[in-house]
Amino acid sequence: MRVAIADDSALFREGLALLLTAAGVQVTAQAAEPAPILARLADDPPDVVILDMRMPPTFTDEGLASAERIRAQYPAVGVLVLSTYADVHYAVRLLGDGRGGMGYLLKDRVTDLNGLLDGLRRIAAGRLVVDEDIIAGLLAHRRRSEALDRLTERERAVLREMAEGRSNAGIAAKLHLAPKTVENHVASVFSKLAMPMSGDNNRRVLAVVAWLRSTGEVTASAPGTTGTRGGESAPRT
Repeated sequence: MRVAIADDSALFREGLALLLTAAGVQVTAQAAEPAPILARLADDPPDVVILDMRMPPTFTDEGLASAERIRAQYPAVGVLVLSTYADVHYAVRLLGDGRGGMGYLLKDRVTDLNGLLDGLRRIAAGRLVVDEDIIAGLLAHRRRSEALDRLTERERAVLREMAEGRSNAGIAAKLHLAPKTVENHVASVFSKLAMPMSGDNNRRVLAVVAWLRSTGEVTASAPGTTGTRGGESAPRT
C-alpha cells in the first residue's frame, strides 16, 4: 500500500511514517500542510492520503477541505482524516454523501497499528471507516435532529427567539402571544427534546445549543472548549 501524509506536527507525522514503513507500507510523501501533497496527486497518486484535520494557515478545516478536493478531483484516491477531537459537524460534512474511500479517525487510535492498517486497507478498497466515538456523536446528532423535527412551527419560532436570548416575556412581545402561551410552548419544547428538570443542567441553554447545532451555527467541541462558526476558535489538532 502507498500512502501520503500531511500533518503540521513533525513529531506525529514522522512517527506515523516510521510506524507505517515498518509495517510494510510505502510512504510516498510527507508535508506539514496539504498543498505539497495535492500537487503530487496527478503524477503520483497514492492509495490513501492521510490528512490532519487542522493545519496551516488557519488551523480550522484544511484537512477537511483538502479531503473534499481530493474526492472531487481524484476519486480513486482514498482519504483518511485524523483529528484530536470528534467533531460531529465535520463528520457529517465529510461522510454525508455515503460514498466510500473515506475515513475519519481520532489520533488516539493510531497507537493501534493493526487497527490503523485495517482501516487504511478498507479505505483503499473503497469503504468507509469511522471512529466509534464519532459514530456515537453522529447517532446523538441524528436523535437531536429527529427531536427538532417534531417541533411545531410555533415551537420552532419560540426556540429561535430563545436562541436570540429573549426571556419568555420578550418572546411573548415579539411573537404577539400571551405569556402563558409562551410558557406552554417552552414546556413543550423541553418535553420533545427530552430535557427533564435537572439541578445540573440549564434546559434553556441545552435547547438553544440543540437548535444552533441543527442550523450549523455551532460545532461540537472538546470538553472545556467552545466551538463556533465565527467567534472563538476551536482548538487545533
